[in-house]
Amino acid sequence: MPRAVRYDRYGAVDVLYVADVARPAPAADEVVVEVVAAGLNPGEIGVREGLAHAIWPATFPSGQGSDLAGEVVAVGSAVSTPTIGAQVIGFTNRRAAQADYVAVPADQVTPKPAAVGWDVAGSLFVAGTTAYAAVRAVGAEPGETVAVSAAAGGVGSLAVQLLRRQGVRVLAVAGEANHEWLASLGAMPIGYGEGIKGVEEQLRAAAPEGVDAFIDTYGSGYVELAMRLGVAPVRINTIIDFPAAKKFGTKSDGNMAAARADVLAELAALITEGAISVAVSATYPVEQVREAYAELARPHSRGKIVLRMR
Repeated sequence: MPRAVRYDRYGAVDVLYVADVARPAPAADEVVVEVVAAGLNPGEIGVREGLAHAIWPATFPSGQGSDLAGEVVAVGSAVSTPTIGAQVIGFTNRRAAQADYVAVPADQVTPKPAAVGWDVAGSLFVAGTTAYAAVRAVGAEPGETVAVSAAAGGVGSLAVQLLRRQGVRVLAVAGEANHEWLASLGAMPIGYGEGIKGVEEQLRAAAPEGVDAFIDTYGSGYVELAMRLGVAPVRINTIIDFPAAKKFGTKSDGNMAAARADVLAELAALITEGAISVAVSATYPVEQVREAYAELARPHSRGKIVLRMR
């Protein structure tokens, strides 16, 4: 039978299991995708642990995942494109991507270019659209200096590359193990030093003329740091520290600000051109979903972690 990741209560990784489920049938405006790869995202940990219950409550048994890539195996009566057999990149808003088969609205998938591998395609949606929205939010211009926290992560590393494409000088805050890689992307690595105070000192030293904009993908004080650096609130975007965004009047554009198939198509085209790349640090078979999320939870991870359904 088809399989899907499930959990029946909030908790740590041990609540996750793989269940046999019925194969979905498409509604009139939907397609059914046989999933090849499904990316993991840090926000899913908070949802599973119940930390986001006030915003995104779970109903049990709950599935997991938004990112997916695979092959269309069924289409609804009102769908003309894509057709059966099409390879697609897409997303679901139903916490259902980590499954052998997923039914999604047809307008939530876009063709997968042949040059984009399955693991990259299957992990593109959340990180890619979040980075896209964050970069757009801060309005960086060529020659400006923009700092990015947690720059080696899935969102951060894509934000770095999108900023560099715009001719922006990027100060990339990350652990030392990722400095050489970030430098290869054209960024100036900034270490953590002695906590956030050490980061501030290094940013001031690297940009004595000032930082023009700040993208925070980590939280834990980076919005406040950006304010201390003199960055205008309208040029600060956090994808995680919503209380700080409210307190200081900064932006908080994330995935939902760019959650569209046309944005996925644009990002996939940039990957095909070699203009940006998605770092996949590890892949796991779906049966090892617990191990995959345990690795995702470790600090200073690089790029994306992907579940392989087949």
